Amino acid sequence: RQQGVRASFLNSTLDAAGTREVESQLLAGELDLLYIAPERLTQERCLSLLEQSPISLFAIDEAHCVSQWGHDFRADYLQLSLLHTRFPGIPRIALTATADARTRLEIIERLDLGSARQFIAGFDRPNIRYRIALKHNPRQQLLRFLRDEHVGDAGIIYCMSRRKTEDIATWLGEQGLDALPYHAGLDAATRASHQARFLREDGVIMVATIAFGMGIDKPDVRFVAHLDMPKTVESYYQETGRAGRDGLAANAWMIYGLQDVIKLRQMMAASGGSEEHKRAEQHRLNAMLGLCEITSCRRQALLNYFGDKLDEPCGNCDSCLEPADTWDGTEAARMALSAVYRTGQRFGVNHLIEVLRGSEADKVMQFDHHLLPTYGVGKQWDNNQWRSVFRQLVARGLLSVDLERFGTLRLEEKCRPLLRGEQQIELRRDQPRQKTARQQTRTALPADIDVGLWEALRERRRLLAEEQGVPPYVIFHDRTLQEMCFHLPRNRAELGHISGVGERKLEKYGAQFLQVIEQHAAVS
Repeated sequence: RQQGVRASFLNSTLDAAGTREVESQLLAGELDLLYIAPERLTQERCLSLLEQSPISLFAIDEAHCVSQWGHDFRADYLQLSLLHTRFPGIPRIALTATADARTRLEIIERLDLGSARQFIAGFDRPNIRYRIALKHNPRQQLLRFLRDEHVGDAGIIYCMSRRKTEDIATWLGEQGLDALPYHAGLDAATRASHQARFLREDGVIMVATIAFGMGIDKPDVRFVAHLDMPKTVESYYQETGRAGRDGLAANAWMIYGLQDVIKLRQMMAASGGSEEHKRAEQHRLNAMLGLCEITSCRRQALLNYFGDKLDEPCGNCDSCLEPADTWDGTEAARMALSAVYRTGQRFGVNHLIEVLRGSEADKVMQFDHHLLPTYGVGKQWDNNQWRSVFRQLVARGLLSVDLERFGTLRLEEKCRPLLRGEQQIELRRDQPRQKTARQQTRTALPADIDVGLWEALRERRRLLAEEQGVPPYVIFHDRTLQEMCFHLPRNRAELGHISGVGERKLEKYGAQFLQVIEQHAAVS
């Protein structure tokens, strides 16, 4: 509506009068766009309403939800194939941003799209920098990232649990940051209020579960952070893709640990899906862990997952900017695998580390593990180094987590050559990364921009947005304001040539922004 489109929606937030009004507008041909969830659309009453209305196209957004083996399956999407039989003469289009080749074929089959043409854009978002690090002190790692690189920026922080979103939002508030929680357990009014603030105000941080983000279009999100590892590469790509939609530099920052993997596998094991579905979920989780552990270009690996290619390393991910140190982990890996074997494949990481480091803990003594040949052979490596070894062995498929035994580790067939001394292994050396100067300045304003004018334009935009009750980017995107700073337009004609200043916005806001530029030039 803010863009001049006659758009509306039908959902459970509307009362009876509101629903009747929208239905009347639809029947009268007074709407250009109507948004309906599949759950409502497939009801007979809604289908009858649509049959009486002048519909020219059905657009199925987030079409990957139709995939039964996908990361975001919703059963009601399967019913959308009825559009083909109920409305055979009306065109349909299915849209998604996270479908690999297999999922694209499944979308065509399950939505009965027949020989529909496929239009595939590239998956690359070159303005997003991908960075993934090991968890060691999550809150301090997050705070350092925000204070060093994103003071005053809008961003999204994803957490695995509802409680964690509230705890982190409260804690960030205590650190002087403007942070709000968002999850499905909050009442509708609170969720709506927090979402409105995030969209309309500058510098608000949303701490959320995956319940937040679908349909959110805020162009100036400068970072997306994950405090827990997503369960699939598709989820990671979709969530990080909410950063930098204005084309300016943005960060996708994540920290993870083996405990994330164990929790996610426990959740998968407890789900009600079939064994085939659980195996598919496990495969996608392994792919996500693999993306975390690789030492080569992350962007190349990410694009390759979706069947896209990048010929050269991107130069804008942590692996490219600061190549990971590796070390010959053959001896340590054999010790770890041997400890798993000699303890009967019945214990988790913490106990195995105690055995390897020669701990005299009660549990070690209780099971006579101090008598094993592997007892105390790994004293030269500390607990964190051993955790890194075990995590990487799981990531490479040499060990697996037995969820039925509460996260104990089991040997996989792939580990045999290493155990027999027929194979060597290079492991990533985990260490805190020091930010380079390039990292520090990547998301800053261009060096030749007039900061005073930039701030004056942003202030005028903020005031206009408040007056009209809309997000600032609806007035002008950051990129457009930067273009004004570069080109310093002196009249309406020059302002109209700047990208993002269309005829409508030129008429509505042109005089006010030209005034800001003129006043700034007079005092500079």
